[in-house]
Amino acid sequence: MTNVFGGKDTKKYIIETTGTGLAIFDFDNDGWPDIFIVNGTTLDAPPANPAPSNHLYHNNHDGSFTDVTQQAGLVATGWGQGACVGDYDNDGWEDLYVTYYGKNRLYHNKGGVFTDVTDKAGVVGSGNAWGTGCAFVDYDRDGNLDLMVANYVDFDLSTAPAPGERTSCIWKGVPVMCGPRGLPGAKNILYHNKGNGTFENVTTKAHIDQTNGHYAFSVSTLDFDEDGWPDIYVACDSTPSILYRNNHNGTFTDVAVTAGVAFNEQGLEQAGMGSTVGDFNGDGHLDIFKTNFSDDTSTLYRNNGDGTFDDVTAVTGLAINTRYLGWGTMFLDVDNDGWPDLLLVNGHVYPEVDRQHLGSTYQEPRILYHNNGNGRFTDISASAGPAITASASSRGLAVGDLWNDGRMSAVINNMYASPSLLVNQARSSNHWIGLRTIGVKSDRDGIGARISVKAGVRILADEVRSGSSYSSSSDMRVHFGLGSADKVEWVEVRWPSGLVERFENLAVDSIQTVKEGTGVAVQPPKTR
Repeated sequence: MTNVFGGKDTKKYIIETTGTGLAIFDFDNDGWPDIFIVNGTTLDAPPANPAPSNHLYHNNHDGSFTDVTQQAGLVATGWGQGACVGDYDNDGWEDLYVTYYGKNRLYHNKGGVFTDVTDKAGVVGSGNAWGTGCAFVDYDRDGNLDLMVANYVDFDLSTAPAPGERTSCIWKGVPVMCGPRGLPGAKNILYHNKGNGTFENVTTKAHIDQTNGHYAFSVSTLDFDEDGWPDIYVACDSTPSILYRNNHNGTFTDVAVTAGVAFNEQGLEQAGMGSTVGDFNGDGHLDIFKTNFSDDTSTLYRNNGDGTFDDVTAVTGLAINTRYLGWGTMFLDVDNDGWPDLLLVNGHVYPEVDRQHLGSTYQEPRILYHNNGNGRFTDISASAGPAITASASSRGLAVGDLWNDGRMSAVINNMYASPSLLVNQARSSNHWIGLRTIGVKSDRDGIGARISVKAGVRILADEVRSGSSYSSSSDMRVHFGLGSADKVEWVEVRWPSGLVERFENLAVDSIQTVKEGTGVAVQPPKTR
């Protein structure tokens, strides 16, 4: 497939620039991750035979994929944006939510065939809102997955300004498409799962709308203060980013400023695009990494374990590249040494950068930072192969163990080009373990579960999450590189229900399933 998104060589309006995400998930329950690619359209009438559509690719277990979009019921045309995955009705089949400029879509999965249930479920979106990132998350811990949707701008094509029409439509002296500055922001939406196949819009009730005037892109969930309740981080373009702290009573408070993740260390707002969560320094606290616009660095926020973060971009060696415009990004342990590395995909929004020689290029290479295990990263892109050094105008990124062999690969959505499949060919003697969570009292996916793995002298930590990156959703099986450790002493899971239990005698170099209630409880379930 080719990603179609607005004009190929010119971008008159901002809607033509944001591109699309994707999702890696096992739609047919055969144990192998499949790939769903979101597609866009054009301002003119969509080209016929056929019109651009989203695509679902079935994993054939042999390194190849088959397009099964039609038989799966997922053919759709429109200004697609992002995707997130979650079993919202706890029936054992992964459901799919796709955001749009226009009507968002919720697809219910029944036996590997999807039905559009958006209207019935009540999760269409609102007005001219422009859905971007999304994530399923059980924010009230009732065992049913709720849905968080980020919205970018309240955009009306009929009144949108033309390139150069306003001062905000000039970049480095060149007329360019307008926005997001100067356009009205849109409110993010939180939907509460009522447990009967329908959702309630609780945006106001949950105080999500008290943070307004932001241009929101990616959604990453994490329990940043480790109180057992999921919080929500939203990377925002040209405005301070948002950290919704869960108040345990159905409401949230934006604490991004006091927690230290709204701005960079200079106190400046940035143009955030994608975000990812991981424990980069092995201290047991989950950190946040965010990609930003060109002429700026990405930002790494270190979790101090006390509810605050520090911007450690410079001291970790991540401030060396300011040329590229970053989008999708993910922590992933490429070499299974036990330290999560960072993959970033890039691409400019202004085609004019090539014609006007503005210090950037429209198509840009990817970046792979190797985690050195000492609190610093090294850019190893040049030696990581042509899949990294190849240039494209990329947007969405998702990662997963596509062939169940312990090597994390990546899929990238590229503007007006085919997707890229980056196959991990790293060879080492390092060990690994993959963990699939099945909730019983918790949501069936175990989204929100916090997993700790004791291997050798280290304890590794991460969480099960939907969404993240740039408007994308990655393989929800949690992957840990173990380095030289050839066994794990235990795996501890803190389930969303509050139950904490340990699992022992789990084999390494394999994907293990842990089911809520089948381990050894290490403390009584927490009261709510």
